[in-house]
Amino acid sequence: MSFFKKIFGVSSDTKEQTQEEKQAEEKKNFEILKYDGVRALKTQQTDYAVECFRHALDIKDDLEIHDYLSQAYMTLGDLPKAYEQLQKLAEAQPDNIDIFVRMAHVAYMMEDYVVMGSACEKALLIDKDSPRALYLYAKACVGTDDVTNAVAMLTRAISVKSDYADAYLLRGEVLLKDGRLDEADEDAMYLMEHYAHEDILMLKAKIEIARKNSNVAIAVLGSVIDVNPFRTEAYSLRGKLRQELGDETGAKEDLDYAAELMEQQQGNMEQDIEKKTKEQYIKHVI
Repeated sequence: MSFFKKIFGVSSDTKEQTQEEKQAEEKKNFEILKYDGVRALKTQQTDYAVECFRHALDIKDDLEIHDYLSQAYMTLGDLPKAYEQLQKLAEAQPDNIDIFVRMAHVAYMMEDYVVMGSACEKALLIDKDSPRALYLYAKACVGTDDVTNAVAMLTRAISVKSDYADAYLLRGEVLLKDGRLDEADEDAMYLMEHYAHEDILMLKAKIEIARKNSNVAIAVLGSVIDVNPFRTEAYSLRGKLRQELGDETGAKEDLDYAAELMEQQQGNMEQDIEKKTKEQYIKHVI
């Protein structure tokens, strides 16, 4: 607090400053606030970083400070304020697609899919073939239950970037939910041929469950568990399938372990949500 008083408080020196001296002092104070804010942001003193950046903006409206402030608000989990700072950046740089992509990510975390779609539309006006914007637009469509446009956006993204694994996976999940099992399976099989990831195996398992191929689904769920022994959903689904097939012992083992994992996860839920929010934002910004 004493630092801010020193900069913004009333000076005991009654000497009248010239315009040049006043400008030089403001520039110095701005640089001090910016430096301290960035340092505080890096050392996770986020509340202090926000104060530094806000006071810096009182001196001078600066796009880099708005950017830092958006990151600070994201770290604090204040998504609306983070989005507000990104809007200021977008107004100043309407041709910067990265800003609109970041806005879409923040809107997604706010679960505001209409705003997310709007940000994606603006991004696509800048680059109609941006795989990132097309993928995010598809996620916005999923959020509003617009299956047709979600599949269309993902297909476009894949046509631009043929190895876009996330787009294949999301399209497979959307097609599965829409009951288009053969089309979903095409995406799942492509992914299984090129990548080894638990989410891909989960997609394949759910397709086989929808096809009533319980034994195949059980085998695939076993592969999921081999990759990630803490995947609660895999144990839960396999337990239900084993129960349907009359394997009461195996079903009980899976369902009991799923319940145990769920209890452990709920105990750490608040901490995990905060951590994952930060990681997701940092991942997409970079």
